[in-house]
Amino acid sequence: MARRASSGISPVLLIGIAVFVAVAFFGGKALLGKKQESFAGTSAIDMGDFLENGNSLRDNEYVIEGTVEEKFTRDWSPNQVVSLQVESPGRTEFVGVEIPSEFLKVNIERKQRYAIKVKVRQGGIPVATGINRL
Repeated sequence: MARRASSGISPVLLIGIAVFVAVAFFGGKALLGKKQESFAGTSAIDMGDFLENGNSLRDNEYVIEGTVEEKFTRDWSPNQVVSLQVESPGRTEFVGVEIPSEFLKVNIERKQRYAIKVKVRQGGIPVATGINRL
């Protein structure tokens, strides 16, 4: 008597599919990197207070949202400075933000909107502690 052919899925095929799914999952996580930092708990900077006396805001963290107008680099420092165009009620202001070298891997492009979490240091200079493209 002749044997019938098996009509089920082969175990080798099941193992192959499981391996493919695992590689796709972990490969996707590696390519996407970590999730962008959320600035939900940080207050927006008051441009009036900042322009009047930025030094009074030192050691505090704020979020500045604006469009990058220009990027400046210095030969003697690995840090970068960007000029942000910030829309405040009734007027447009420009703010310089220092970007530390740890954020230079972030491709900051001109004419793009960003939310930058800053800590104001001595002298009223905002220094980036987080960057999100809007």
